[in-house]
Amino acid sequence: MPEPLNFERDASDWPNRAASRLVETPGIRWHVQVAGTGPPLLLLHGTGASTHSWAGLLPLLAERYTVIAPDLPGQGFTSLTGRRDLSITGMSRALRTLLDTLNLEPQTAVGHSAGAAIATRMSLDGQLNPQSIVALNGAFVPFGGVVTRLFSPLAKLLTLNPIVPQIFAWSASDRSSVERLLKSTGSVIPETSLALYQRLFASPPHVSATLNMMASWDLESLLRDLPRLKPQLLLVIGENDLTISPDDAHLVGRLVPSSRAIRLPALGHLAHEENPARIAGVIGDRPFD
Repeated sequence: MPEPLNFERDASDWPNRAASRLVETPGIRWHVQVAGTGPPLLLLHGTGASTHSWAGLLPLLAERYTVIAPDLPGQGFTSLTGRRDLSITGMSRALRTLLDTLNLEPQTAVGHSAGAAIATRMSLDGQLNPQSIVALNGAFVPFGGVVTRLFSPLAKLLTLNPIVPQIFAWSASDRSSVERLLKSTGSVIPETSLALYQRLFASPPHVSATLNMMASWDLESLLRDLPRLKPQLLLVIGENDLTISPDDAHLVGRLVPSSRAIRLPALGHLAHEENPARIAGVIGDRPFD
């Protein structure tokens, strides 16, 4: 039987472990990493990932910023009490409570994939007031056609069956399955990172929270509200991204005329894991000055 991740047992070798802390807010026991000095910067990982995905990037950013990197609700080592709202709006509110508890107000928000959508939703809803948002292969555009009509209902059905996360977690014991999944992103990541993804996918609560997040996802309203976005938006695009079409950034750019885009050749969806130094350079270049 697959076992849930346990911080005391499983986090001893977690990337940037010295920066880890556990923080309690109503209904959520957060795992968050805080490191560095300087202007506060929020790092939000994508669906199904965790703070481990910032293994190489966080130390580089901590040279210039106070970095705040949480595991999203239910994912990684962040645990939930009871059923929580894992929609974009629900996560935005939960993260606002975490930031209030930490007494930190990010001036920059960096989000990968779904994390970029959450950071943007937080700004639109007044939960965050950053000067800039950096979207690393940001997931802003809904899937098209029949996928849109079927995906969310299917995910909701899966989340209602408590045995489904166990089945998904069992499949993670097959390393080749995890390798194929990550290869399908267009990225080549270190072996150490692949092993950590396998550990995550083998945890039923992590899988369950990921499915719940997917079932609750509403990108249509986010896309509709994007023209109201006030912070500067930097779109960082891996040209080899096989998960999110690089062309989606063109649509986002039209909706947010003040945005800027940087294309990175040869990097895929997990560009920040493939080449963290390149991503740190992009973030620190102040492209709007």
